[in-house]
Amino acid sequence: MNTTTMNAYPLDALSLPDSLGYSPPALAKRKGRKLLMTALIAAVSAALLAVSIFAYAAYLLTHPKVAVLSSNPMAAKNLPYTDIRFPSADGSTYVHGWWIPGGSDRTVVLSHGYGANREEYWVPMYDIAEMLNGWNYNVLMFDYGYADPVNPTPATGGLTETQQLLGALQYAREQGSSELVVWGFSMGAGTALQAALKTDQIDGMILDSTFLADKETIYANIKRYVSLPKLLTQSLVELFFPLWSGSSLDQIPSAEAQSTAFDFPILLVYGTADDKSPRSISENIAAAQSNPYSQLWIVPDVLHEMTYRTHTKEYMKRAADFLNNVHQAASARIV
Repeated sequence: MNTTTMNAYPLDALSLPDSLGYSPPALAKRKGRKLLMTALIAAVSAALLAVSIFAYAAYLLTHPKVAVLSSNPMAAKNLPYTDIRFPSADGSTYVHGWWIPGGSDRTVVLSHGYGANREEYWVPMYDIAEMLNGWNYNVLMFDYGYADPVNPTPATGGLTETQQLLGALQYAREQGSSELVVWGFSMGAGTALQAALKTDQIDGMILDSTFLADKETIYANIKRYVSLPKLLTQSLVELFFPLWSGSSLDQIPSAEAQSTAFDFPILLVYGTADDKSPRSISENIAAAQSNPYSQLWIVPDVLHEMTYRTHTKEYMKRAADFLNNVHQAASARIV
């Protein structure tokens, strides 16, 4: 039996026509185009994914999930109260809250922080309401629009919230309050400052862990969860914040709020372990004040809004002394 043996030749040794596209230069060119297309598709996909994630994050930022009310002043602290409802100052929304009578014409309006409702347990609001009631202050607790369980409105960094706080101040005045103090936490403190730029109805403010939303503070908070280039992050914030909230970050008077010398006293509280609100905000506000009763209390190693829990006795004493000073100042103006 005859066996025929064929010689084997490697492919690159065959002489194929260049017109078929199999020459080494042509293969390299095709490979380069393919790699470029793959890289381009990957880049576009990554960009679209980043934009989608940021769009969703911006939605969550303006529509935070807030727990429903789980108690009330009577159940929590045996404090008699009235359910109240009043319009925001501009009439665009209705606000729900509690009025806790204290038997005097002095009232403290509690301005809760972002992502919470009027109860804000981590502060804790019920303890503060009980303390104030024991000092014969009326207490007004209310929900900002984004915490309304029935008809929530977007969070706007204090813009619509300012109108809601002004509505609360007006309600307190209508109840016979001749002395009004706003006690705010985090963005609720920032909202109090924005409201103070628009009214002369405030006699004093306690501002704890003050947060004012602008491109810098929003970027600093986003950076804690995802590391993106600063310019890209701020550009995406500017793009999506108005889309979901109906307002622009540039409308928030952050710089003005930090540089205005208010004619009433302000007690600022800040913990050095705060990783949400920049220390510079509280320091800028304090530096702008000229009222002799204004003061800045810097508390070492305390987290955002945690000073009351960690330094309760000192906090209560400072608050009591401050409120007495506000009362003296307000009485002097009345006389």
